Amino acid sequence: MTTSYLSTPAAHQRILSWFAEARRPFPWRDPRTNAWGVLVSEVMSQQTPMTRVEPLWRDWMERWPHPSDLGKEPTAEVVRAWGKLGYPRRALRLRECAQVVAAQYQDTVPRNVETLLSLPGVGSYTARAVACFAYGDNVPVVDTNVRRVVARVEHGKPDQGKPREKADLAEVAALLPEDSATGARFSAALMEFGALVCTARTPRCEECVLSDACAWLAAGKPVWDDDTHGRRPTPQKFTGTDRQVRGLLLDVVREQPGGVKKAVLDMVWPDAIQRERALQSLLADGLMECSAAGLYGLAGELS
Repeated sequence: MTTSYLSTPAAHQRILSWFAEARRPFPWRDPRTNAWGVLVSEVMSQQTPMTRVEPLWRDWMERWPHPSDLGKEPTAEVVRAWGKLGYPRRALRLRECAQVVAAQYQDTVPRNVETLLSLPGVGSYTARAVACFAYGDNVPVVDTNVRRVVARVEHGKPDQGKPREKADLAEVAALLPEDSATGARFSAALMEFGALVCTARTPRCEECVLSDACAWLAAGKPVWDDDTHGRRPTPQKFTGTDRQVRGLLLDVVREQPGGVKKAVLDMVWPDAIQRERALQSLLADGLMECSAAGLYGLAGELS
C-alpha cells in the first residue's frame, strides 16, 4: 500500500514549521481563549472570511463572555449584533446553542464530538473544530481548504470536488500525527496552509513547502475543464439572490428598533414577488415579526 505523503513525518515537520512562522494571530487562537470563544469563532467563520469575523468576535466576547450571557439576550439584540456578517440564522442557532450549554453543561462547551453534534446549529465540521482547536483532541477537521490541499498534493486534482463526508474524514484522519497535541496543531496548520498558500484561485506554488511532493504541480497544474477532471463547478453568486434581498430587508429593521411600515420595506428592492418571498422567509425563520399595527421589525422587538 502506498503511503500518503501528507501522513509522513517529513510532511508534518514542513507544514508545522511553516505554520509556526506564518500563522495569523487571530484572538481565538490565543491559549487563553476558552471553548466558547472557539465555538463562536467557528460559527461566525462559516462561509465568511476570518478577517471580517475578528472585530465582531471581539465585540461578542466582550459582551457575552459565557454562553449564559448570550442565552439571556433578546432575539432582536442578537440579530442586531450579528450585523452584516451574513446568514443571520446562524445568530439564532448560536443563541439556542448557548442556552443548551448553559442549562445542561454548566455553562461550559462540551468536549466530546458526539455531544457537540447534539447542540443546536453544530454540525460535523464545527464539532470537530471545537474538539481539536479548543481542547487539543486529535480528530480530523475537514473544511474546503484541507480538502483542496489533500486533493492537490495527494491526488493531483485541481480542487476537492463534491464533499464526501465519511470518506474525507477517514482520509484526513489517516494523515494526522499519532501524538494528540501534534495532531491538533497539524490540523490547524493544514487548514491555514490551504487558506494562505494552496488557495483556490491563485496558489502560491513558488512559496510552497510541499512543492517537490505535490502531485498537482508535478502534473502541470491540470484545470477543471480538461478531459481528466471535467468542468469546474460554477461559483454561487450573491447579487440578485433572495439572500441579498433578505439582507437588505434586515438592514432596514435593524436600524429601526420601533419597526417600519411595509411601504418602507417595499423601497429596498424593485421585484415585488422576490421581495415578498424574501420577507416571508425572514418571518418564517424567526428573524423578523409583524406587529398587530402592521409594523415590521426584528423578532421579539415589537411584542
